[in-house]
Amino acid sequence: MAETDSKAPAKAKPAALRKGALVKVNRSAYNDSLEAAASDPTAPDYIFEGPGELLLVKGDYGQVRWNRPVPDVWLRMDQLESCG
Repeated sequence: MAETDSKAPAKAKPAALRKGALVKVNRSAYNDSLEAAASDPTAPDYIFEGPGELLLVKGDYGQVRWNRPVPDVWLRMDQLESCG
């Protein structure tokens, strides 16, 4: 008889976000970050509600465009999550 592995299977890693993905900002990841400290004391609600479009990914950062008349922003990829 073959022994069975009693370890629980590892959780699947979430799919990486790609250019064109609809995203929103994860509030808990953003609140104590360097990006939050460099911005207004209160972040606008629309970044947490989404959707924003991921325009470009460079290294650990992604450029997000919101469907509002505001400038595009660069945020760390670990602060973004899918709006789906």
